[in-house]
Amino acid sequence: MNILSETEESRGGSIITLPAVQTGPVEAGASPRARLFRLHEAIEIWLAEERHQLVLFAPVALGLGIAAWFTLPTPREWAAAMLLGGALAVFGLQANGLPRIALAAFGLLFALGIGTAWLRAEQVRAPVVERSWRALMIEATVDGVEFRPAEGRTRLLLTDISGLPPGLKARVGIRGDAPAGIAPGARVTLRASLSPPPGPNIPGGYHFARRAWFDGIGAVGYALSGVTVVTPAPPQAGLVRRFEAFRSALTKRLQDGVGGREGGLAAALVTGDRGGIPEDVTEAMRDSGLAHLISISGLHIAVVVGGVLWGTRRLLAQSERLALDLNIKLIAALTAAVAGIGYTLIAGAEVPTVRSCIAVLIVLVGLALGREAISLRLVAAGAFFILLVRPDFLLGPSFQLSFAAVTAIVALYESPLGRRFNAGKEAGRAARLWHGVLALLATGIAAEIALAPIAFFHFNQMGLYGVAANLAAIPLTSFVILPLLGLSVFLGAVGLAAPIDWLLGHALDLLIRVAEIAAAMPGAVSRLPAAPDWAFAVLILGGVWFCLWQTRRRWLALVPVAIGAVGMATAQPPDLIVDGDGKHLAVVRDGKVALLRARAGDYVRSMWADAAGEAISGNLETLPDARCTPDACTARIMAGGRAWTLLATRSGLLIDRAAFEPACAAADIVVSDRRLPYWCAPRWLKLDRSRLAETGALSIWLDGPRIRAVAREDGAHPWARQKPAPEGSRMLRRAPE
Repeated sequence: MNILSETEESRGGSIITLPAVQTGPVEAGASPRARLFRLHEAIEIWLAEERHQLVLFAPVALGLGIAAWFTLPTPREWAAAMLLGGALAVFGLQANGLPRIALAAFGLLFALGIGTAWLRAEQVRAPVVERSWRALMIEATVDGVEFRPAEGRTRLLLTDISGLPPGLKARVGIRGDAPAGIAPGARVTLRASLSPPPGPNIPGGYHFARRAWFDGIGAVGYALSGVTVVTPAPPQAGLVRRFEAFRSALTKRLQDGVGGREGGLAAALVTGDRGGIPEDVTEAMRDSGLAHLISISGLHIAVVVGGVLWGTRRLLAQSERLALDLNIKLIAALTAAVAGIGYTLIAGAEVPTVRSCIAVLIVLVGLALGREAISLRLVAAGAFFILLVRPDFLLGPSFQLSFAAVTAIVALYESPLGRRFNAGKEAGRAARLWHGVLALLATGIAAEIALAPIAFFHFNQMGLYGVAANLAAIPLTSFVILPLLGLSVFLGAVGLAAPIDWLLGHALDLLIRVAEIAAAMPGAVSRLPAAPDWAFAVLILGGVWFCLWQTRRRWLALVPVAIGAVGMATAQPPDLIVDGDGKHLAVVRDGKVALLRARAGDYVRSMWADAAGEAISGNLETLPDARCTPDACTARIMAGGRAWTLLATRSGLLIDRAAFEPACAAADIVVSDRRLPYWCAPRWLKLDRSRLAETGALSIWLDGPRIRAVAREDGAHPWARQKPAPEGSRMLRRAPE
């Protein structure tokens, strides 16, 4: 029986012929063994039909292993998961057939993913400070300079720090621009406040400590004094440092040459440094669905490489001798490859840029050989390579957004609908134009569908007019802004970029206006509370299933996609949020987020508002059932069919025991940033400084009740600062009835 579909035969695949198999319904009286045999046959036929797609699941299996390492809390569970993957591989290799081979490959790649993440975390192990210093006089070597004019400060990456462990790196912020002479390789002195990299201020939030671990940063802080250059940067400070100095100088020239918010955007599009982009512009780009333009990825690499490829071929073709004697297609492809690699390095080699560069290099090889290389295999190869080298990228929104968009677009063009767009290329000019408009619209819709759940999961919001905004912004960026940027970079080297910078500023201003108009439209932004991890994972796996399979069984993906979407859409925000030291607390009630302290920073406000899916509405005393003094607050919260009493301190002054002890006894939950005495005994939950040092930040749902703690999610991973409190510890009492 021929098991290849007609489409697969047209692709030139070899035809596999198997003996005829009865695939009808199994008899009612069939034994379990017979049913299992029929199921195995059905799966084998299906996998044979889809055999060209099986290799696409290699990065999926690798990614599942990486995700398992980050999710499971202890080394014992990591080892057990690796053994499970090995057992699946051994079981699969014991017999023939595609199902067993696929199972063996999955097991091996799953175990490889766990081992890769584990090994990477150990390879980057570097010293991390154990405590905070409020004022420490240090002498250090500058390893990197990051200009952030939009924030009015500069970041220095320091190494070889006096008085701290060898090999420790610290990221220190200073006000304003860096003094003259500060460059990679310079030796400086300053007084600074240093502390360990902070963990998330809400479970599931942005985890700077984890990112700092993989970046090798062991301390963060800010300067308390001016920075003095002890030894200027040497002329020959090493290739890497010279290149970093070049990137910093190029960033500074674009920010100053173009000027204003447009200059910050220009620098971001060339070097990937977003420090010059004001927060309002960043929000407008995000709310309008144009944030991907700031992240250097496929669009930017394609324009640069495509422009160099086209320009080189046209230039060489002007000479009849060169056109006849040389392979100008190969020369143009090599030149474009060098341009793509150079742009990737200048842009900082971030995930989308590296992924796009790998993809473009494969495409250029295909073009040089006379073959078409753009396919899902190309995307899978790029994802597999990046995950193998940097498994920590899997958790970042940059990796997820870039690969989701590219996978969706390529899958669209490999589908029957996408082939119709390509068929229009053979028609007349009007028909080609119409097909081009439809293709652009379909591409925008496919990308938005793929990006929506990821944007909701990481940012708890998404711009609803992204397709329309992209229809205007992408041509402007591709055909006007990026070519002007290229001219500005080249002419800036000889001091002749002023006219180009003027034009570039106006073009970037137009791009920003498109973003602001789209972001200001009614209902432009949709917000949701933080979604559960399981719902996001189920939805993403369903989307992967739909994009990678070719037969009608791909539509089975609608089941997990629907389950995940419902889980994300019906997520409930926590009733209480407590940060890792008890200083800040939020009560979420009836669409309002009320803070214990009015002076909570913008970062805390932003993260907690996103998690709740609501804006910060005011202070705790604004709630109807709350009473506050300068020293403490009490509040009654209705949840789970009963009233919960909250008591929280908010000053450093001692409260008289005669008043505080009965208040503790009457409260269900007590939160404090100080160490509370033993006689403060609430009915359910006591969260003071010592207990929060073990748990980290907490999200609390009172309907249940249920607690989510940072320490339990970090487990024994090397960046964890807390050790999770065991079940039944003195932190928790039995929830009152």
